Amino acid sequence: MITGHFPVAQLNAIPTPFYYYDMDILRETLHVLTHEVTEPNWHVHYAVKACATEAILRTIANSGVGADCVSGGEVKAAIEAGFPTDKIVFAGVAKTDDEIRYALTQHIFCFNVESTEELTVINDIAHELNLTARVCLRVNPNIDAHTHAKITTGLKENKFGISISALPSAVEMACLLHNIDFLGLHFHIGSQITDMAPFAQLAQRINQLVEDIENLPCKPVVQHINVGGGLGILYEHPNHFPIPNFKAYFDTWRQHLHLRPDQHLHCELGRSVVAQCGNLMTRVLYVKRGDNKQFAIVDAGMNDLIRPALYGAFHRVENLTHPDDDEQLYDIVGPVCESSDVFVENYAISHVQRGDLLAMRSAGAYGEIMASQYNLRRLPGHVISDTLK
Repeated sequence: MITGHFPVAQLNAIPTPFYYYDMDILRETLHVLTHEVTEPNWHVHYAVKACATEAILRTIANSGVGADCVSGGEVKAAIEAGFPTDKIVFAGVAKTDDEIRYALTQHIFCFNVESTEELTVINDIAHELNLTARVCLRVNPNIDAHTHAKITTGLKENKFGISISALPSAVEMACLLHNIDFLGLHFHIGSQITDMAPFAQLAQRINQLVEDIENLPCKPVVQHINVGGGLGILYEHPNHFPIPNFKAYFDTWRQHLHLRPDQHLHCELGRSVVAQCGNLMTRVLYVKRGDNKQFAIVDAGMNDLIRPALYGAFHRVENLTHPDDDEQLYDIVGPVCESSDVFVENYAISHVQRGDLLAMRSAGAYGEIMASQYNLRRLPGHVISDTLK
């Protein structure tokens, strides 16, 4: 059985649960990603919300990509990690005045604005600071990404973005406000998208919207088009497919998005950059046998990795202590006092015993960053592979 590149003896000495980040996988992912983007007017921004561990951020910043942030705290973390401020974009439906003020004074590249009221607030704060805010308007394109309902963001029922019907008036407003520099349009239709068809559909919608917008009476110029993120990974096969299909993703935009020579394309990839480099390490506390099933009770809980409880998400689990034993079926569950604290049910894994070290794979995105102290459990720490060499 393939179990990835785990220094098991060293990891066994570290108290669980904790996140283990394989930096070689991250660097290879970044290498493939950046080499797929050959156009000088194409820009990749890493979605900081996926994972903001300092070593991860610094490695990504060193690769030359920018940062996509959704809070003032993320903007600050990105700057401290070395992302140039002129490569930072700031989205989110509820930016506070203090967050807007901070981002303006740091001279970030662009705000992705999600309502006309937000647009006026940013203009007023920029006026107070005698600054100009560069903005893209986030459009809700009403496109179904065919992903989980909790991570779909581009339908008209979602809270994000400005509706297509309201977009012309929002653009007119942006052109009239004295402390706003209208750059273009921003989109994001969802997450964990592995079928390129929704991206192709979005490209076609963008082509029409750009034409419509540039024919408005105020004659705005759509210089920047931000297509958001959303590229998924193969959670079922982290060993065989550790690098996402970046080529298919970027080829979709090349084939379907009609960019002018002077237009810039931006994308905001998060999960696809960091998911496969991260693993939640946990230890078996007890094996409990019921009448019809058996439970592997581990010391990691939903507070450490909430995705299975929140989304019904799947993570491959591997027994690093006994990888070659015969497989048995288990419900792998945590210690939190909630019935939803279940990582996987009826799961075939090498026979487990008390003390075995397990790896929950593909946990680099929306893993450690979403951890909590529910039940007053301690937050999981992390270990970087470079420190074990």
